[in-house]
Amino acid sequence: MNKEKRKEEIIKILKNSNKPISGSYLAEKLNVTRQVIVQDIALIRAQGINIMATARGYILYEKEDNKYKKVITVSHEKKDIEDELSIIVDLGGRVINVIVEHPIYGEITANLMIESRRDIKEFMEIMKRNDTVPLARLTNKVHMHTIEAKNETILDEIEQALKNKGYLIS
Repeated sequence: MNKEKRKEEIIKILKNSNKPISGSYLAEKLNVTRQVIVQDIALIRAQGINIMATARGYILYEKEDNKYKKVITVSHEKKDIEDELSIIVDLGGRVINVIVEHPIYGEITANLMIESRRDIKEFMEIMKRNDTVPLARLTNKVHMHTIEAKNETILDEIEQALKNKGYLIS
């Protein structure tokens, strides 16, 4: 399979999936190395197609103009990650990313794309399996999330719920 055909196949696989697809899965399915997939993804992005890399794999992210976004600042313990994310998705939000302001490197952003309890479960399993520390550890637990919802009321409800739990930094 040539490079153009492979890129088309990657796009097709991502379009037809409702969950992130790992680079290893793509490599195996297309009979190439994971490094070839990484290069293909970079070329696809250069074409203007929005593919995000998350801890769970690649996802095709088509920005929806009818969604509202807000960046919130929060702080909590590692043990509260699942609770924080659950509050957001249970109220109808999507966690686009996590952002920390590092004193040397500046803004560090990691794409999350968490919108369901299933996504949270997978995220938490990956953290546990890899014995990973959250980015917020770099900034004394303070971090930001870009959250998305279908209206501002939902965003306000999410903020209030996070404030009630003591996670939101005003």
